[in-house]
Amino acid sequence: MTVALIDSGLGSLPTAARLRRARPDLDLQLHLDPDGAPWGPKPVEWTVRRVVDTARRAVDGGAAVVVLPCNTASVVALAETRSALGPSVPVVGTVPAIKPAARDCRTIAVWATAATTASSYQAALVQQFAADADVTAVACHGLADAIDRGDTDAVSAAILSAAERTPAHTEAIVLGCTHYPLVAGEIMASLPPAVRMYDSADAVAAQTLRQVDAVDVPPGAGALSVFLSGRPGSLPPQALSFEAGRVLAGAGADPLSARRTALR
Repeated sequence: MTVALIDSGLGSLPTAARLRRARPDLDLQLHLDPDGAPWGPKPVEWTVRRVVDTARRAVDGGAAVVVLPCNTASVVALAETRSALGPSVPVVGTVPAIKPAARDCRTIAVWATAATTASSYQAALVQQFAADADVTAVACHGLADAIDRGDTDAVSAAILSAAERTPAHTEAIVLGCTHYPLVAGEIMASLPPAVRMYDSADAVAAQTLRQVDAVDVPPGAGALSVFLSGRPGSLPPQALSFEAGRVLAGAGADPLSARRTALR
């Protein structure tokens, strides 16, 4: 069983790592797009073509389930991807965890990219699920790009800026970009101890596993394949800066290599 995860950068790592821990037998395809990243500022039509073409390549390469662990891809291309692949291939999208945050808390800050923060999509989610809450939109300028580059100084600066613009009375923050869980520890350290964090990776992984269980395909062998703008490749070195990347790097290796990865 092969699951393909599609994101322009490292945003697929949190969900992929959760899938690896839950189901080590799954074969995973990670589709990154260094040639086209970031997708957020691109025209919608361009992004739709990019995502749909990548999904088709993934299915041609054996993927039985396709995941879009990327807010931009889910917002602009989820419906088109489902239409292009047809009913026999489940496609799992991503929704920022505004609903569970609003269920538990009254004051919420949504940390997201500038494009997502300004989108009608996020505004609609807030209106639908958090209309009775006090919600602040916090644009984390440059954070996703800094994560993709592995630029720790820029990551810290972006987090500090976002924390300074988060109201002091905030009870919860929602990570509205799938890259951000990779630096969740540093984000939490920048905020008061009582603040609660919500992200979508667990929910996306759980929905993916439900779709996997519903598809009649033989088990896999726990392989990891990486494609960079359609070309076979390997995990970018900066992925190993994050726990999720190290989990994936060790998954398909021989036991000795996996142990060495864990010890670094």
